[in-house]
This record gives sequence, structure tokens and C-alpha cells, in this order.
Amino acid sequence: MKLALYEFDLPLRHVFTISRGSISVQKSLIVELEEDGQRGYGEATVNEYYGATVENMVQALESVRAELDQHTLNDPAELWDALHAALGDNPFAHCALDQAAHDLWGKKQGQPVYRLWGLNPDDRPPTDYTIGIDEIDVMVAKMQEFPNWPVYKIKLGTPHDLEIVRQLREHTDATFRVDANCGWSAEETIRNSRDLKPLGVEFIEQPLPADRWEDMKAVFAESELPVIADESCIVQADVARCYGFFHGINIKLVKCGGLTPARRMIDQARSLDMKVMVGCMTESTVSISAIAQLLPLLDYVDMDGALLLAEDIATGVTIERGVCHYSDENGSGVRLEAKGKQIG
Repeated sequence: MKLALYEFDLPLRHVFTISRGSISVQKSLIVELEEDGQRGYGEATVNEYYGATVENMVQALESVRAELDQHTLNDPAELWDALHAALGDNPFAHCALDQAAHDLWGKKQGQPVYRLWGLNPDDRPPTDYTIGIDEIDVMVAKMQEFPNWPVYKIKLGTPHDLEIVRQLREHTDATFRVDANCGWSAEETIRNSRDLKPLGVEFIEQPLPADRWEDMKAVFAESELPVIADESCIVQADVARCYGFFHGINIKLVKCGGLTPARRMIDQARSLDMKVMVGCMTESTVSISAIAQLLPLLDYVDMDGALLLAEDIATGVTIERGVCHYSDENGSGVRLEAKGKQIG
């Protein structure tokens, strides 16, 4: 397989703010794998919180270029396992490569990835649309840009969280999910759960910092809403640790290393009778199309990243009012339409 690496700056539709900070442009790395005239694509975004940079992702991927040159792709999971020793310290890079391998695998096989996995695409939950933190009237306006959505995910972690949700509720009957991104205390979470439940909130995502396990035990016992782990559940080993502290997990492909470990995390969560969600960063349609292959396995999904962009760089799956529509292309269905800066 031939490896090519491209860097993109993805301008956002609006400044996107969570409890940890704001961005207006998302830097992203696209991996291209080519074999027998077919090209597969994968993606990983830069992320300061997790220490992911274009430079360290490129360095990690260059370290396996020679092995990829000698490899014929038959099974993406086997490739993931073979490269884990080299890429295990950089799951973002491993994710982009694994997504590209799955896309290429499906294109070589002449089928979508979900079909090669034996999944029924009719069984897919709707995606939410995320409303980043802002002035309340701006948050209302952002929601109204995507009207009649079945679910909205509201970023919280401000002194005015309950007022935000109350104001947004006046403009829609849709289901709400709230994500504090580690911005609350245990007491605040328990108290907020009582006020948020009658406002049509489905669950609370990662209310506490990731290391507050004893506090999460109290939240798990006393919250009137389910709590879903995000920053507390990064890799497969974290799934069992979250049992008894969270009602479910939110898997991010870049954090765990791609589709291969995500499927293993889903299986483990199901064995523990935990709910399963897959989420995204502010990624292009490259990564969103990879997430779509997992939809029949999920209870919830947050795959709106490409909708948050001012301009996309690829075609693949599309989303209309929360419903994912698959591409006619095989693999993950991705075609790279923009020309980024080639850096490898």
C-alpha cells in the first residue's frame, strides 16, 4: 500500500466553544492509502487536550511507511493489531490510518464496510446537532439554523447552564442532551439533573473531570438522568472501569485508535449492559463517514462534525434532519474533493 498524508485547515461555520476553550479553525490530517488503483481515506484532527498535533501524527505514520509499502490489505483489524506496537502511543494517527484501511478494504471488496461486517443499515439512530457555548440568543439562532432536528446536544459548563436549557426549550420540542465537558462538580451535577429532567434532557455527558471517580460514584447513584462517559473512557481498558460509575460510554474514534478498537469497545460495553454512543470532533465527512459504518451497533450518535464546518473537503455520507444517508460508494463511501497540503 502507498501512504500519502495531507494537512487541511477546516474553517468552522461559527466559533465553537466548550468549557475548555474556543476554536474557529480545525486543523486536520487526512491519510490516503492506495492499492491496486483504489484509494481509501481516514482522518484525525489536531487536539490540544489529548496532545495530538500534525507533527507527531506524521512522525508516527512515517515510522510505519516501510511496513505499509510491503503490506497487502486483506483485513483492517489484522493491520491494526500488527501496527499497534508502533502506533499505540499515538491513537489519533492510528485512527486515521485505520479509517483509511477500512475505506480501502470496502472499495477493494466492492461493498460498504457496514455490509462486510454483516450489519443492517436500517437500524441506525439519529444524530444530534451540537450547540456550542455562546450568548443565549446566539445559541438559539444556531439551533434555528438546523430546525426540526430530532436531537440537540447542548454544550454547558457556564454559570448560566439551566437558563440556557430553559431558553432553548422555548424554541423546540426536540430531545436535548447536555455535555458539560468536565465542567461541573458532583453536587452541581446531581442538582442539575433534577432541573434538567423535566426540560426534556435525555442524559448528561461527562459532567466531572475524568479523574473524579469517587465523586462519579455518588453521581451515578443519585443523578436523576443517565450519565455517559467521554473523557473518562478513552481506550478499551477504560470500558470496564466505567462500569458502576456511568450508564454508558461515548467512544471517539480518534481517542481509541479507530474503527477496529471501537468495535471491541462496543462489544465490551454490551457485555456489561451499558449504553453505547459514538461521538465526533469537528471533523470532515471523511471521519463522519467512518463513524456511519458503526451506526447499527449504537444507541446514540453524535456525528455532526462536518455540519459544523463552513466548507467540507470530501463527499460521503450525508445527514438530513438527523438521519444519515449512506453514499453509493463502497468502503466508507469517501471521495476527497479538496486538495490539501501534502506533507508525506
